[in-house]
Amino acid sequence: MLNFLLNDAMIILILVHLFVLGAIAGSFLNVWIARLSFDKSVIWPLGSRCGNCFQAIRWYDNIPLLSYWLLRGRCRRCGASFSMRYFFVELFVAVGFPLLFYLEVIRNVHGLPAFKSAAFNLQHHLFGRESLPYLVFFLHRAILFCFLVAAAGCDLHSRTIPLSLTITGTIIGLLFAIALPWPWPSEVAASMPNLTDGITDWWMLEQGKMQKLGLHPWPVWGPLPKWLPPGSWKLGLATGLVGALVGTFLLRSVKFLFEKGLGKEALGLGDADLMMMVGAFLGWQPVVIAFLMGGLVSLVIALPNVALRGDNEIPFGPGLAIGSMITWLAWSVIGVNLQPLLFNAEIFGVFVAGCAAVLLLLSFGFRVLQRRPTPDVIGK
Repeated sequence: MLNFLLNDAMIILILVHLFVLGAIAGSFLNVWIARLSFDKSVIWPLGSRCGNCFQAIRWYDNIPLLSYWLLRGRCRRCGASFSMRYFFVELFVAVGFPLLFYLEVIRNVHGLPAFKSAAFNLQHHLFGRESLPYLVFFLHRAILFCFLVAAAGCDLHSRTIPLSLTITGTIIGLLFAIALPWPWPSEVAASMPNLTDGITDWWMLEQGKMQKLGLHPWPVWGPLPKWLPPGSWKLGLATGLVGALVGTFLLRSVKFLFEKGLGKEALGLGDADLMMMVGAFLGWQPVVIAFLMGGLVSLVIALPNVALRGDNEIPFGPGLAIGSMITWLAWSVIGVNLQPLLFNAEIFGVFVAGCAAVLLLLSFGFRVLQRRPTPDVIGK
């Protein structure tokens, strides 16, 4: 019983430390959001500063989660009020870090074979080689999570997603892809060439057979050619690079279709850059679904505003960020049902054409809603 309590205490201690680390990361993200939204450097000047008097905020007034309430949301020097956004970003990231670690490592929601003993190894070999893959895996997810929060925050704050943010995230995603190619951290990489058992098209594999392998849910395509063997840096580069290209061209195509239907500029290139970054981290298959999921979230927010108030100035960045997080966390459920679609070129082509037609019709629908007269006009 004592050992059980001690083991649980170790996991709880890890999660508590991640909560504190997340709060600190959230404080840094607030600086990113505040400065990048106005094209300012996140490095200089050092430290946080009041946006009104531009004086440096002392360390004891910059304690994540606590200082906002201790100062009653105001600058100690000039008395200017701080946005509640600062507190909520810190809280969101503070909760997000331990939650991601618990779901993806402790609970192993993806069913990764290499993570079956994660809880035991973390309890008994936290600083050993056995636990290194878990920490690296979490680092990958935590960095992507931070970039998504920063991008969504900038879009909400200034209706822009800075290119410097998404380019930096894309480069980091590609470096991860090269260093940790599919199927890392699975131990079955050596047997991957025989995975198909004579089947030449991966979309014909038994559902779920391509699941539960590694950091990147799937490689760039399959079966893999000999010059892209499993576990090679070339496969990692191809997976990340194609993911980034699909992410950006997908959104740029959607932008083109919406503008044709609406008859005016729609979406922003920042949204395309955001999905480029997501593709570099996750690969092209998840980024396609993340876009659809994010578009659904964004439309749920946007449609009432368009229908009732004629307001179509809704940032899509937060919806795309939420859609990306939902997709990667639920991929073990989503991917198993989409394998025939995403590994069959003909079926996927028909799917893309159908989505393009639907988007064009939706954009025409937005145009019709925007032309409806307002109640004030009717009254006159």
